[in-house]
Amino acid sequence: MIRHGKTSANLTGVLDSLPPGLPLIEEGYLQAEKLAEALSGEPVVGVYASRATRAQQTAAPIAGRHGLKVMVLGGVHEVQLGDWEGSSDAESLQGFLKTFARWLEKDLDRRIPGGESAREVLGRFLSDVRAIHAGHARGGVAVLVSHGAAIRLASINMADNLDVKTVDARFIPNAEYVVMESVSSSGESWRCLEWIGDKVD
Repeated sequence: MIRHGKTSANLTGVLDSLPPGLPLIEEGYLQAEKLAEALSGEPVVGVYASRATRAQQTAAPIAGRHGLKVMVLGGVHEVQLGDWEGSSDAESLQGFLKTFARWLEKDLDRRIPGGESAREVLGRFLSDVRAIHAGHARGGVAVLVSHGAAIRLASINMADNLDVKTVDARFIPNAEYVVMESVSSSGESWRCLEWIGDKVD
């Protein structure tokens, strides 16, 4: 699961969650190309992205390296920030960080003002993860380009070997990724193999 490349909102600290959202900036395109090169030797069998423009633009060069098309999914977009959408003030940012921290502690029904609860995010996101898993029963690497908060929330609820400290403290930078391995035939149980370049036991 890959976080999209950099956008102008990432540079300015604006909370930007509504699809289709902002496109990549030049640095973001370069990140996507570098990522595609790094993954060129992997046995990629499918490339997926959220409805956000930035996610699809990040996924495109990866798909191109493997002769694949980017498949757009409806449930893996970013956490919807409601009243905080488009904000860059410290109060809004702290509000989101505090809410997210509670989500990691399994307070899944806590809701962002005007936005989503963690349970709603997980419902849509994990449904698409199961669909990806079902579509590649023969194995291989499936690439999903999504968003930082959504990936972190999904990861800790997917993998038994991740802890709150790791997920809360280690934000996923643009164009970095988390490697997950399915340990069940249903796509319900996973193990995290790598978190932003570091192996996970």
